[in-house]
Amino acid sequence: MPVFFASDFHLGVDARHSSRERERQIVRWLEYCEAEGAEAIYLVGDLFDFWFEWRRAVPRGFVRFLGKLAELTDRGIPVHVFTGNHDMWMHDYLQEEAGVRLYREPVVHTLYGKRVLIGHGDGLGPGDRGYKRLKKVINARWAKWMYARLHPNLAMFLALYFSHQSRESQGPEDVFLGPGEEWLVAYSERKLAADPELAYCIFGHRHLPIDYTLTNGRTRYLNLGEWLYTCTYARMDAHQTTLLRWDSTAPAPAQPQP
Repeated sequence: MPVFFASDFHLGVDARHSSRERERQIVRWLEYCEAEGAEAIYLVGDLFDFWFEWRRAVPRGFVRFLGKLAELTDRGIPVHVFTGNHDMWMHDYLQEEAGVRLYREPVVHTLYGKRVLIGHGDGLGPGDRGYKRLKKVINARWAKWMYARLHPNLAMFLALYFSHQSRESQGPEDVFLGPGEEWLVAYSERKLAADPELAYCIFGHRHLPIDYTLTNGRTRYLNLGEWLYTCTYARMDAHQTTLLRWDSTAPAPAQPQP
């Protein structure tokens, strides 16, 4: 009974396929996970390009995806959802309506007798101080209260506009920078020093499928990639853990170690 991991769907923005077609792909992948007898499914952040829950309203769309999550949990398959930097304003809607288990910080779970660190990855490790300061402001209760005063039409327009502008300015992230420059590798090394029994450190956020062995020679840092272009995910069972590409039978193009 395998466990599946994926992140960075960014539903709500078009890329290689439209958001609606990508949603259909994700639902087909979730159906595949179910058919494989999934022990659990981990969705590791940035499921939506933007998400905000007003007291009596939620963003329009994504009904196929949300309905599939509810169907999976109704059938007894645990779905673990992590907030990311694009959907950090999740509150309790997905928990109450879709039955998922929601996490706002990295957690360590034991899978197949192995300790696995799982999180989205934004704001972790050294560097990126500007974003870390911004995240504290965005997560402040007063900031959420003020944003909730906006009409949902305006709020969604502004959020999606700035999200798109940010991605456009950054350009594609398609090269492994080496352990000295990869902040999540540095974060994983630090967590490994505090918890030597960690077998895996699994993150999203980086938009690049990576399979990298940490300095102890056995703990693997995995980055799940994204679904805007590469559609990659991880499959773990009692024997192996593999990065895969959903829309082909080939393994995911995990970056080689430099």
